[in-house]
Amino acid sequence: MLQRRLGLFQSTVLNMIDMVGIGPFVTLPIVMGLMGGMYLWAWIAGAILSLVDAMIWSELGAAYPLAGGSYNFLKEAYGKNGAGKMMSFLYVWQTIIQAPLVAASAAIGFVTYFVYLVPLEVWEQKMISGAVIILITILLYRKIESIGKVGVLLWMGVVATLGWIIFGGISHGHFLDPVKEMINTPVSWGNIASFAFGQACVKTIYSYLGYYNVCHLGGEIKDPGKNIPRSMFISVIGIAVLYLSMNLSVSSVIPWQEVKQWQDKKIEPFVISIFIERLYGHTAAIVATVMVLWVALASLFAVMLGYSRVPYAAAADGAFFKIFAKLHPTKNFPYVSLLVLAAFAFVFSLLFRMGDIISGILAMRIMVQFIGQAVGVVLLRQRNGTNNLPYKMPLYPLPVILAIAMWLFVFYATGSKVMLSFAAVLVSGLVVYLIQARRKNEWPFKN
Repeated sequence: MLQRRLGLFQSTVLNMIDMVGIGPFVTLPIVMGLMGGMYLWAWIAGAILSLVDAMIWSELGAAYPLAGGSYNFLKEAYGKNGAGKMMSFLYVWQTIIQAPLVAASAAIGFVTYFVYLVPLEVWEQKMISGAVIILITILLYRKIESIGKVGVLLWMGVVATLGWIIFGGISHGHFLDPVKEMINTPVSWGNIASFAFGQACVKTIYSYLGYYNVCHLGGEIKDPGKNIPRSMFISVIGIAVLYLSMNLSVSSVIPWQEVKQWQDKKIEPFVISIFIERLYGHTAAIVATVMVLWVALASLFAVMLGYSRVPYAAAADGAFFKIFAKLHPTKNFPYVSLLVLAAFAFVFSLLFRMGDIISGILAMRIMVQFIGQAVGVVLLRQRNGTNNLPYKMPLYPLPVILAIAMWLFVFYATGSKVMLSFAAVLVSGLVVYLIQARRKNEWPFKN
């Protein structure tokens, strides 16, 4: 049985290193290329959606603090013996695909900056990304209290890296110039509702993802009714401030017009490495690149830790393949689940590019998980009331309405090809579920 050993500090640390990752370092130039002088609005929009959605996660996570996060939320909201079985199964089914995609994106991003240090052929880059997955799996093959200590160590690297970047921009003396330019750039409803803005938001939201990682570890969090919501809000607000500050720092040294030219020419620059090089020289840029690689490893560590608990929780509940319920005989962690996700992540890191992954990650989560949970909160409140809720979201139902509307916009912005890929995963999951349900005489075939 999982043990509650993670306090507020450690759970917040694991959340933050999951959120930061390689995302902001590789998406920063893409967002500038898409939005030009309005790029900061996309980062602000990502922060708003994350904060609103965190209210939904907080209410659910505090009420059902168990390993598996969304698996439990969907099951409770839609009925343990009814449609909840199907919704929770579909979530776990897509997790087997999208969680390794998240891990693969971190590994690929790691290599993107690694080649600044060591030029590599394409096949060599693929080998490095696969090796990173293996390394993190080895680090996670231990007890949860040890993992908490490793997480704090990795988090220190995350804070140091972002702190250096922000300090560099401030000391350069033009830190607020991008804000002045943004204020002077006209903003219209057409700009905000545009497909380009939606695509930019897909990239920024990808960089914020992970604010809910603490819910996947719900069965291992001390005093979850208080610590789960606190951890999420601290993480979202803290990371939003860091991301906006980092963007201001970089664009105060490297103008967005220059970055946009790189993007128009299909050049993927090592923006942070170039930023530090212009301020402090090549040797400092090497150090900064190593620190970015540290951040990528830290994020991958948190991603693999949190998501390995999802198939385990479903299997332990009898709703997924039994083998995923196995715990390590001496270290007491779901090792089968970890190894399966790691294997998929290894393969995906060899097959796909970063651009192929980011939109796919979001598209596969939005309908079943994010929107499914938002509707689920409404169903739970109607059925159970709010008297026993450890945390109640403020201004209900406004956060639910806002979250659903914003997620639908983001889903549209992922593009038709990606939405079709999501549909394929969803249909395959439905087929597998219905076959199992028919065999077990469960909903919707239950007599």
